[in-house]
Amino acid sequence: MPELTIVDDEFRIGDEPLQIISGSLHYFRVHPEQWADRLHKARLMGLNTVDVYVPWNLHQPHRDGPLVLDGGLDLPRFLDLAAAEGLHVLLRPGPYICAEWEAGGLPSWLLTDPGIRLRTGDPRYLEPVARYFALLLARVRPHLATQGGPVIAVQVENEYGASGLRDTAYLERLVTLLREGGVDVPLFTSDQADDLADGGLPGVLRTVNFSGDATAKLQSLRKHQPSGPLMCAEFWSGWFDRWGGGHGTRPAADKAATLDEILSCGASVNIYMLHGGTNFGFTNGANDKGHYRPTVTSYDYDSPLDEAGDPTEKFWLFRDTIAKHAPVPAEPVPPAGPKLDLQGIRMTESASLLTQAVRLGTPQRAARPLTMEELGQAFGFVLYETVLPAEGPGTLRLSGVRDRAQVFVDGQPVGTLERENHETALSLRSPAPNSRLTLLVENQGRVNYGPGLRDWKGLEGPVSFNGETLTGWTTTPLPLTTLEDVGFSDGAVEAGPAFHRGTFEVRSPADTFLHLPGWSKGNAWINGFALGRYWSRGPQRSLYVPGPVLRQGVNEIVLLDLHGVHTPVVHLRDRPDLGPAE
Repeated sequence: MPELTIVDDEFRIGDEPLQIISGSLHYFRVHPEQWADRLHKARLMGLNTVDVYVPWNLHQPHRDGPLVLDGGLDLPRFLDLAAAEGLHVLLRPGPYICAEWEAGGLPSWLLTDPGIRLRTGDPRYLEPVARYFALLLARVRPHLATQGGPVIAVQVENEYGASGLRDTAYLERLVTLLREGGVDVPLFTSDQADDLADGGLPGVLRTVNFSGDATAKLQSLRKHQPSGPLMCAEFWSGWFDRWGGGHGTRPAADKAATLDEILSCGASVNIYMLHGGTNFGFTNGANDKGHYRPTVTSYDYDSPLDEAGDPTEKFWLFRDTIAKHAPVPAEPVPPAGPKLDLQGIRMTESASLLTQAVRLGTPQRAARPLTMEELGQAFGFVLYETVLPAEGPGTLRLSGVRDRAQVFVDGQPVGTLERENHETALSLRSPAPNSRLTLLVENQGRVNYGPGLRDWKGLEGPVSFNGETLTGWTTTPLPLTTLEDVGFSDGAVEAGPAFHRGTFEVRSPADTFLHLPGWSKGNAWINGFALGRYWSRGPQRSLYVPGPVLRQGVNEIVLLDLHGVHTPVVHLRDRPDLGPAE
């Protein structure tokens, strides 16, 4: 593909002016067999570009490990598919990406050094970044427009102006790493209007992010950047959801009007999101502005393409709006795909998590509870066990819960402590000396934005009972990356935290939505594919199941429910339930 250049106040591809009309699409939030479909629909909406984040934490899960680029992380394949569809690509490699993604894309192993200063020139941070960029950029270089590929521009960091760090030398070092890695296409930064002064660099194109009031925000950008193309790098046409809130929506007509305003100004735009997708597995992020708030599994984002990739009202209004400013393909847009409806699937086997833990993780003994990071663990749960020193009533105190601790005495549940509610103490009774104390702690998602990025998981600090610090801990990591070692049994449903398994038959695999009425909180897998978290508090009350996850014939479903269920039945339905709109 021809390369992108900046001439005066416009982008050019070759000798032709280019108004970038882009949409964000995260390959890591979409099943890889559905990438081509989503890219095709992007072009049919009238987009000429897609915008792509790169999650460092998934691509390099171990500090000294190789780059992971297979399956759903095959970035080169995704870039090839974009090129085949005739789309340009804006690449956003971070290292920090935010994206409502676990830790903003930063790998948890960075936190093994408690003094590390993230997103700064601290060598403890920059040296791993340099190694990562060297690995990543070697694979990206062949896909740059200067090499005939689709990547026309690359972002430097992400909304750095909002970080409050003001480490210009850090941003300059990232520019050097990108250039030394062979990135010879234009670079850009993106910040909200109030942060433009602190997030940019001389010689690097500034862009602005906003939801509305487009003319004023673009004028603010022009004040900070007297020349060069105007661009909104994130036009927020929807929003994300948190557990316990409502389903975020933004009126389609209002957002279409803002899009028209941007394009009428002659500015380029990236619609965030074109297609949100799903926080599969344990990958959702969280926010903490005084109150910890984990993000839900669905990243539907009220996008033009919904979580299943089907066009919404916003798709058609945006397509009509774009058609006023640029050519839109006359090809027919594929209708909504078929959906599977299969109700009354019974879970016939179960297994207690507490008794299965030794088969799922390797226990480690220490005087104090170990954090997830000390265990070398990124996602999932940690099981902590010790003994209570005396019989009788008392108060259990935890220095910090990251993020939700279920408490058991001799295997019996006695309460739950949640970071979200700032809970750190619980009254309980020890039935006898040396009664067994067990705490099952869930990482509900590391903070992805703001000053709370150093978000250690598990138990933070000492645990005491009636003022006496408890020692002699056994800590078992439970990342649940595979469930092959779970020993299921037929018959009675296990109480408390337990795995439940059932099977169902499918004639023609298709997208569907897993509904779990009567279930409490936990995680779901189908045929070993981690769908994500569910929670009865809502707003989300169903989980998206990509059609490629299913197979013709017998399929397996496994749930880990943390509190128990009365009737072990689930349903596959042809529509989602994302909860009431905010």
